[in-house]
Amino acid sequence: MPTALWIAHVHVTDAEAYGRYAKEAGPAIAAHGGVFLARGGRYVQLEGNDRARNVVARFPSLEAAVTCYNSPAYQAALAHAKGASLRDLMVVEEIE
Repeated sequence: MPTALWIAHVHVTDAEAYGRYAKEAGPAIAAHGGVFLARGGRYVQLEGNDRARNVVARFPSLEAAVTCYNSPAYQAALAHAKGASLRDLMVVEEIE
């Protein structure tokens, strides 16, 4: 089964609330086998909408990433991000 990448592009509008999200989301993601590959580091915007925070995590499968997103722990964390950010989030299966 191929692994999958969770890719988020975020514009933070309330740093304090978003910080609570990040603190709680990390353990929820790890609990589902997610490992961060990039988390808010340097980037160069070449095309499309610029979002200053970019996050990439690898999961064991697309299904594991979606299960994580829908989990009670992640949804509780996500409540802090809603209204505190503009986000695009996708999960993409990797090539085997």
